[in-house]
Amino acid sequence: MSQQSFRELGASRPVVDALAARSIHYPFRIQELVLPDALGGLDVLAKSPTGSGKTLAFAVPIVERTTTNDPRPSALVLVPTRELASQVTEDIEPLAKAKGLSVASVYGGKPMGAQAKRAKKAHVLVATPGRLQDLADRRMVDLSGIRILVLDEADRMLDMGFQPQVDKIVKRLPRNRQTMFFSATLDGRVGELASAYTNSPSRIEGELSSAQPAEIEHHFVSVTNDTKVETLVEHIRASESTLVFVRTKRGADRLVQKLARHGVSAAAMHGDMSQGARERALSRFETGKVATLVATDVAARGLDLDDVTHVINFDPPDEDKGYVHRTGRTGRAGRNGTAITFVLPDQQAETSRVARRLGHHEQFEQAGMRSAPAKLLYTSRRGRRSKW
Repeated sequence: MSQQSFRELGASRPVVDALAARSIHYPFRIQELVLPDALGGLDVLAKSPTGSGKTLAFAVPIVERTTTNDPRPSALVLVPTRELASQVTEDIEPLAKAKGLSVASVYGGKPMGAQAKRAKKAHVLVATPGRLQDLADRRMVDLSGIRILVLDEADRMLDMGFQPQVDKIVKRLPRNRQTMFFSATLDGRVGELASAYTNSPSRIEGELSSAQPAEIEHHFVSVTNDTKVETLVEHIRASESTLVFVRTKRGADRLVQKLARHGVSAAAMHGDMSQGARERALSRFETGKVATLVATDVAARGLDLDDVTHVINFDPPDEDKGYVHRTGRTGRAGRNGTAITFVLPDQQAETSRVARRLGHHEQFEQAGMRSAPAKLLYTSRRGRRSKW
């Protein structure tokens, strides 16, 4: 636990009280590192893994540095997905209310007119790039008063192809602004983007893991098509809160039905569902009405859930990054978690490669499955040949 309180780091009494009302009394390491410079108005580049507590690292400076007399909107938070937009909005709202500020979110799947109306009245705007660009092009939202810009999970925005929209949005903003940039990596294209958007930033990198030791146990389980569902049921019944990943949208719906036949209540979440249906499924999971959420990778890119005890890859992910994003839904904010991957006989070789590249090969071998030879070359989706 940090030795400094939010008050000692510069947060005002109303914000400290709002945090205390949510049982948040001491900052996580990322918050402790970011807040002094961010509250001082400096640009910030922060390497921040999902689950590190980064939302409050930018939420507190936003509400402290925004006043009720500022233009609306005055602060903009760009996020890659609808789900993250909704969750970031929920995290900022109690702090904003304590300072007399309003918050609105803008993302696809909802009527544009109603969102634009709320956005015009809000001091803080949380948005996905695609929908915000649409509103800006139609002159339904004015970004000329933005004084604070936050790019949250910037690496995911690049992965999802949002850089053109982000570039256009940033060009609409005043140059004299504070920019805070949060990403799981600050290398390559992400680093170039960060340099282009910020001005003499404070760089925070590589100091979080020792202060927040979250442990994720990685397990691999050999299954067959006949035993796969029954094995899943056994693991679900032995866990508290389980996020199950499948490869296809149809597969998510079918698995929920199969679990129901085994007496396990679960909710599905995938891209073919309306935004309202996705929000209802997520709400049922967050409130504990169902202890299992079955999702496609759309969830891995957008969910911010602190209480998931188990992630189960019912279908192994196609690539290393997918494995990291999925399993990163557990072991968050200092909590321990468990990641389990089911492996069919014809998936053993490829899954062993993923396990080896990510440092989980020992756990894979402990499951007694056949590993691919370590010296073979593999070809990635981008066509590059690499050695393990």
